[in-house]
Amino acid sequence: MSPVDPVSPAVGLNSGLESIPPVECIRLLAGEDFGRLGVAIGGEPEIFPLNYVVDGGGAIVFRTGPGTGMMNGALGAPVVFEVDRLDRESGSGWSVVVHGRTHRVPPGESAALRSRMASFAVHPRGADKPLLFRVVPVTVSGRRIRPPHSPSVRALAGRQA
Repeated sequence: MSPVDPVSPAVGLNSGLESIPPVECIRLLAGEDFGRLGVAIGGEPEIFPLNYVVDGGGAIVFRTGPGTGMMNGALGAPVVFEVDRLDRESGSGWSVVVHGRTHRVPPGESAALRSRMASFAVHPRGADKPLLFRVVPVTVSGRRIRPPHSPSVRALAGRQA
């Protein structure tokens, strides 16, 4: 087990992994628009890439169509949602994982969310995806990856010595 700095956020000194607080995780999610939804369908895990927005309550909202496997397997079910970013040049990046349950977005809330999704690249089947779903977070966690030679990891290692 690698040593971890006792001050949040925790950084694994040997790995360069740093825990990201949930509030910052939501901020990172809000700055992106493409993620992956994991759900069990017929007892088998499936992953669906999708565009999304984060609503005012920190929930993930995405669109799908009636009768899709994702809709049939995800409604009310436990799901996992993941977004990441990697800078290959610096070797740094982050990953945020949300565990939650999906719920249908009520029609009264759909118009404002739909307008935020209007800038997404139009998928050939985009017109066939009229339903909006919300992943209501139960847990939110994240990890930042910093190269072992980065200043933040070196400074923490010096404090541990």
